[in-house]
Amino acid sequence: MTDLLGSSLTSLLGGRSATALDKALGLRTAEDLVRHYPRRYAERGELTDLASLAVGERVTVMAEIRSVTVRPMRQRRGSILEAVITDGTATMSLTFFNQKWREREFRAGRTGLFAGQVTVYGGKRQLSHPECMLLPDGVADDPLAVAAFAGALIPIYPAGGSVTTWDLQKAVQVVLDQLGEPADPIPDEVRAASGLCTLADALWQVHRPTSREDVDIAVKRLRFEEAFTLQAVLAQRRAEVAALPATRRTPASTPMLDAFDRSLPFTLTVGQREIGEQIRADLGRDHPMHRLLQGDVGSGKTVVALRAMLAVVDAGGQAALLAPTEVLAAQHLRSITGLLGPLATRGQLGGGELGTSVALLTGSQRSAGRRAALLDIVTGDAGIVIGTHALIQEAVDFHDLALVVVDEQHRFGVEQRAALAAKSRDGSRPHVLVMTATPIPRTVAMTVFGDVDVSTLAELPSGRAGVATHVVAGGEQPRHVARVWERVREEVAGGHRVFVVCPRIDEGADDDADGRVDAGPSDDAGEDAGVTPMPMTAVVPLAALLAEGELSGLRIATLHGRMAAEEKEQAMRRFASEDTGNAVDVLVATTVVEVGVDVPRATMMVIMDADRFGISQLHQLRGLVGRGSLPGLCLLVTQAPVGSPARDRLAAVAATTDGFALSALDLELRREGDVLGSMQSGRRSSLRLLEVARHEEVIVAARDAATAVLEADPALERHPALAAAVVTLRADEHAEFLEKG
Repeated sequence: MTDLLGSSLTSLLGGRSATALDKALGLRTAEDLVRHYPRRYAERGELTDLASLAVGERVTVMAEIRSVTVRPMRQRRGSILEAVITDGTATMSLTFFNQKWREREFRAGRTGLFAGQVTVYGGKRQLSHPECMLLPDGVADDPLAVAAFAGALIPIYPAGGSVTTWDLQKAVQVVLDQLGEPADPIPDEVRAASGLCTLADALWQVHRPTSREDVDIAVKRLRFEEAFTLQAVLAQRRAEVAALPATRRTPASTPMLDAFDRSLPFTLTVGQREIGEQIRADLGRDHPMHRLLQGDVGSGKTVVALRAMLAVVDAGGQAALLAPTEVLAAQHLRSITGLLGPLATRGQLGGGELGTSVALLTGSQRSAGRRAALLDIVTGDAGIVIGTHALIQEAVDFHDLALVVVDEQHRFGVEQRAALAAKSRDGSRPHVLVMTATPIPRTVAMTVFGDVDVSTLAELPSGRAGVATHVVAGGEQPRHVARVWERVREEVAGGHRVFVVCPRIDEGADDDADGRVDAGPSDDAGEDAGVTPMPMTAVVPLAALLAEGELSGLRIATLHGRMAAEEKEQAMRRFASEDTGNAVDVLVATTVVEVGVDVPRATMMVIMDADRFGISQLHQLRGLVGRGSLPGLCLLVTQAPVGSPARDRLAAVAATTDGFALSALDLELRREGDVLGSMQSGRRSSLRLLEVARHEEVIVAARDAATAVLEADPALERHPALAAAVVTLRADEHAEFLEKG
């Protein structure tokens, strides 16, 4: 990019205008401003659909003035000017206090742009004290108005604070006039092959188009540029990982892995075997594996990861499994030692020579257990280590860390994952396998995870009975909620277990359930039009009510993030216990009940206020039942009315158990920033025109082009503009989602 694009707006516009743009929109440089693209375009004679405007919305409308009246205020001195504007069908009012002078210019029949917040007074929608730009008065003195009324489109910008869309129009014009030919991050050969215009042409045409075709040409180029720069970053990172040193983990024989495969009570799926071979090949290379293993709930990811861990143990190394919570770490310990059987008892009384020891390390361990685990880890006696963030602590030393498996990788920060990876010896890096139970659409895999190899478990193991899902309309049919608890009793009477999940821990809590209710802007029923926010159901009071009422006589336990680790572990053990005399029948919990928790007897999941959870989270919670041969039932209880977006989302979850289809729907409903994890700071996302859910062809083409450029010029020495754009993106705080350690 040229120096001009990096120039401060203060030097180009003056301090007052620059300060306003910074305060209102966070625009500080020329590039910030010219990358602040119009939201839409108005045409001369084109009027805004006034009937579609929502109360509370900040809008810029083009409309015609129908009438103007001035009347004195009733309670104090002064006057009120009211102008009625129309789009030819609907009307709304503009209200001004003590601005009688506007009567001279607000003549009936004139057209203008009016910006403000839609409010209601006296049953009528209005803009109170809106910003105004009347046309065509002043055409001769205003180049923007001349262009607009010569037939050009009028850009309407996302505005904010005291900065209006026409303030932005004028500021952009000043910068464009000085722009010249900025350095283009897209190489000439890529631009020519893709049929794209130059950066200078794109910026002029997106801000000052003379036709809709101009806009299309500009947007096509700018959208590709976003995808291309992002893919260049990912290609660069793939090359950097390939250059890191790692120890080959190719044992001459695999006695433990072979013994494990023979002991399995089920047949590995084709996908499990194929991905196992992919991982085995990765482990045999002298650069670190960086692979994402994705699969629906219950697809058998743990078995795939365990086979990889046994392979490195057979090769003389150690494997660490990093879990996000102590509940899930304890679950992994139970499931892995259960799957290994005698292979997990080496060093124990009665243990055989073939096998290894499995250690658990968590933050709440007592001193004696912690010391024993640390000793087994540093001496190498523990071939497999399972733990939480405690594994990252400086006091934890591995004998020979060969493989790091990260469960639900999005729950860990960059520094946390890097700290564990740095615990390998001799400066080499461990191989890394990250797992997620949230199926990822292909376009997201190519953007968010474009620097890793992705393996997908698309099939479920045989023998699973599956889950039936139904929406229970608590607000419309209270009797149906009563039937939910009757159904719970029936399941318990059959010797089964039941989950009840709530979005809150206790009444009156300001935070959500352990901070993990996945109800973003598009998934919060309280934000949906037509939905009155209701108090959310909470674990503690609901468990007490059920114990005294509908479920009296049943053994009910609670599980949430404010409980001590020992209390949580005890609750889960009793819920999963096969000892029917001491087992918990119903577990009332928050989302601390993690994906991966395995309770074979659990056949029913009741999710209270289900509209408060995201689509993917509902699907994951549903996956906790029906994991064995017993059929599962999931009931989504909601107060959301029929026809609301929240209710439609629940219907979508009930209609399919295809996690990939639901993940794609989730992507369509969410804002790009939420999907990419790039809105942590509340500032703009680096993706403005590229929509991951819609522009797969653009992403694929950009990926191919960027990969070719980086292969021919790894250091981008021959492409300085692209190199500068890559540096900016990698340094930008919005790009943190690219860094996966």
